[in-house]
Amino acid sequence: MRHRYLSALIIGIVCMAAAPALAQDKALVERGMKVYAESKCSMCHSIAGKGNAKGVLDGVATKLSADEIHEWIVNPQKMTEKTKSTRKPVMKSFASMSKADVDALVAYLLTLKGK
Repeated sequence: MRHRYLSALIIGIVCMAAAPALAQDKALVERGMKVYAESKCSMCHSIAGKGNAKGVLDGVATKLSADEIHEWIVNPQKMTEKTKSTRKPVMKSFASMSKADVDALVAYLLTLKGK
């Protein structure tokens, strides 16, 4: 009986500690959605069928790591060379985007696991 109580207590503590992180992650993802829209990413990319179908981002989180997504945003020329991408036009750099906005955009794109 005591073991069950202790297990329930530990689970409760872990859940309470995780709740603020989940809320923060949700806020970051929501900010990333806004950055995506404000930066007009859909001119060259699409998500869920909305935007330019030549740059589909659905499932990007299953293909690229957070670091790779970040690098595509701030240094697309390097990533184009690294991946031998032939897509034209080459993606423009968003190196001048604030770190907070890049982090938010990466967080959002990491939610795109595909179907």
